Amino acid sequence: MQMRQLFDKESSTYSYLLWDKQTLDAVIIDPVLEQVERDIRLIEELGLNLRYSLETHIHADHITGAAQLRDRFDCHVAVHENARAACADVWLKQGDHILFGDNVLKVLHTPGHTATDICYLAADRVFTGDTLLVRGSGRTDFQSGDAGQAYDSVIDKLFVLPDKIRVYPAHDYNGMTTSTIGEEKRLNPRLGGNQTREGYIRIMEGMKLEKPQKIDVAVAGNQRCGISASEGLVNQAGSTLD
Repeated sequence: MQMRQLFDKESSTYSYLLWDKQTLDAVIIDPVLEQVERDIRLIEELGLNLRYSLETHIHADHITGAAQLRDRFDCHVAVHENARAACADVWLKQGDHILFGDNVLKVLHTPGHTATDICYLAADRVFTGDTLLVRGSGRTDFQSGDAGQAYDSVIDKLFVLPDKIRVYPAHDYNGMTTSTIGEEKRLNPRLGGNQTREGYIRIMEGMKLEKPQKIDVAVAGNQRCGISASEGLVNQAGSTLD
């Protein structure tokens, strides 16, 4: 699996372009609308066949570039089924597998930050969205958030993975690009060191955070896969993942 980690400075969002070295089949995770031209240029420069545009959840801080990438490359847009996004081509659930060339991403449903959160597990790395950040975790105080669910998702689905698995989050605000499961189990100040469920809930309930500046437009826009309201919607939802 080949990979590029891409960054949007305004929203501190990481997007991930993954591809198979032999077939050049590719997927992109969490594309950002303002960076679509950059992403298109890179995909075309590398000669890739974009198969999927994948979301880790319905974001509140930026609008996805998924619909624009679909228009350009005829790829499938995929979100978790809880998103109820009629614009998507594929509604994902726990245990689904996304194939591109000889590579596989396994879908892990990890609710807590929102009810739509999923992680994508490869052989040696996991793309954790906002479920698990480098030395942090996604907030749980809005948009179907639940601190107890968030704790369960990390402990039961991520911290059971081998320590060497690399962690690639959807956001970072401190210049950290990656971590490992082992590091986060030891060093994450909210979840590491055998943190209890009750302790994590206390931490998250004690946080006093301002709501994301773009939440009112971002959530609605992401429910439409980045399609503007004036463009309308076409429901092409399906279940084939290869």
